[in-house]
Amino acid sequence: MNLITTTADLAAACERMSRHSFVTVDTEFLRETTYYPLLCVAQMATADEAVVIDALAEALDLAPFFELMANEGVLKVFHAARQDIEIVWHQAKLIPRPIFDTQVAAMVLGYGESISYEQLVQRITGDVIDKSSRFTDWSRRPLSAAQVSYAMSDVTHLREVFLSLSADLQRRGRSEWVGEEMEVLTSPDTYRADPEIAWERLKTRVRKPKELSVLIEVAAWREREAQSRDVPRGRVLKDEAIGDIAIHAPTTMEKLASLRSLPRGFERSKWGAEIIEAVKRGLARNPAELPRLDKPRQGLNGSATVELLKVLLRMTSEQHGVAAKVIATVEDLERIALDDRADVPALHGWRREMFGEQAIALKRGRLALAVEKGRVVAVERR
Repeated sequence: MNLITTTADLAAACERMSRHSFVTVDTEFLRETTYYPLLCVAQMATADEAVVIDALAEALDLAPFFELMANEGVLKVFHAARQDIEIVWHQAKLIPRPIFDTQVAAMVLGYGESISYEQLVQRITGDVIDKSSRFTDWSRRPLSAAQVSYAMSDVTHLREVFLSLSADLQRRGRSEWVGEEMEVLTSPDTYRADPEIAWERLKTRVRKPKELSVLIEVAAWREREAQSRDVPRGRVLKDEAIGDIAIHAPTTMEKLASLRSLPRGFERSKWGAEIIEAVKRGLARNPAELPRLDKPRQGLNGSATVELLKVLLRMTSEQHGVAAKVIATVEDLERIALDDRADVPALHGWRREMFGEQAIALKRGRLALAVEKGRVVAVERR
């Protein structure tokens, strides 16, 4: 087995791999009980070798691995790269560059939205991946032969997938499209867990400045608490409870205890007092310095304009063989429905050329949708 457990062996493998134009990368990690993902295994492959790195081995320093991730002369190939990159960012404060995400490439080439790795391997290579080791406990030692074999097959199949997708992208002139998507994945802002902006990830829709002020402070408190204790956010406080606190803004233990979304007796814990202090900080904020809240677009998602844009998007997706979510999101469509100059990806670059211009033309009545032989088609209107 090509299982690496020492720094010397890892350094030698990374030095060999640094001579290649690309390396495929995958990780196995646990995060069910922690805030930060626990890296257990990392696997890599080049055209002529594959290795599995025991990231928990006592005699191993991951520095050579991180050095290879930072080597801009070697393309790093992932599938669904975000979580793998998050691990590297957390442990080494660096972003692997340059990268190639086969899931994004597959969506650009019409393989469907968020296609799984197993499905992609089967469609491109015809091989069926044995998933029996996928959900094993990767933190237990020693690693079994089946786990090592599974980890290695992930990156060896990824070589074939990458080469096939890359060639198809070049053939169809879409390589730059994937490059644009990689800019988001290689931005440190994507991975920074800044407590001050933790509220942005919450689905709670506050409407009033006072509610937003409290939401910002309580969400920031939870983020710092989860980070310091290294536990999942939900272990500290559920999203529902944060929304409840933001709306009711309890400033006494009695008022905090009246919230049904909190566990019974929570107000008597030290966290109860800290939450009340966070609420008070929120209420003391200057409303003029708050982030700007988008005006609620009640009922817009079901409006005739948005529904027509959805039909146009689906037609465009099928016509060009590109996953709809790569071209535009529902939020993009809602914003386009309100403003022809909305600053959304769908109105920039190749997306505007493929979809955005038609979306605006449809809004302005210069384009109509019709059905011909059972298919939706766009018809220019004069």
